[in-house]
Amino acid sequence: MTKIAIYDMDRTITVRGTYTPFLFHMVFARAPWRLLFLPLLPFGFIGYGLKLISRKSLKTYNQRLLLGSKPRVTTLDPHIERYADKVIQGNSYAKAIAQVDADRAEGRKLVLATASYELYVNAIASRLGFDEVIATRLKIDEKGQVLPEIVGENCYDVAKLDRIKTFLDEQGLARETVHIRAYSDHVSDAPMLEYADEAIATTPSAPLRHLAKKRGWKILDWN
Repeated sequence: MTKIAIYDMDRTITVRGTYTPFLFHMVFARAPWRLLFLPLLPFGFIGYGLKLISRKSLKTYNQRLLLGSKPRVTTLDPHIERYADKVIQGNSYAKAIAQVDADRAEGRKLVLATASYELYVNAIASRLGFDEVIATRLKIDEKGQVLPEIVGENCYDVAKLDRIKTFLDEQGLARETVHIRAYSDHVSDAPMLEYADEAIATTPSAPLRHLAKKRGWKILDWN
């Protein structure tokens, strides 16, 4: 039996979200003049709230405004590394990191599964000792330029579970030969938690806390 621990990242391992802070970190580090675009940001959220655009489109809209259309990966990398350090030092639950270490000691393969961009999640995952990352992928062209275009689906809700199933297939792991322990703070990860053998709601949102009690899932408060 292969033992796997799958963690959501934002507000599960981290205290706060990482996507918007990442974009602002890049603005201040690379191009403060992009703050001129701040008045345009609410239009994306209004469009999303009115269901005129998807969550996927909202993310790339914000990315285009604050990160730019075609920054090179090589120019972003040093700033990504510094951002990852900031996340670990000032935006992470000590108890979550301790649990990651405990799962590693138990012999579990560690998988970080998140809707955040793989572009910067890899750096955070490496600092925490994760074995694999399942995250939202951005298109990078032949010149090494990061485009405001998500490859496939935003790694969220059912799409995250689909990516987990694909990961197992790629690893040659049949579901019945794997024990999955999954952690998340948000009800959008209900598909992943339902799929797991052991579901753990961590510092959960009210809807997930309600669902966890209904399903008999373990609840951990990491504050």
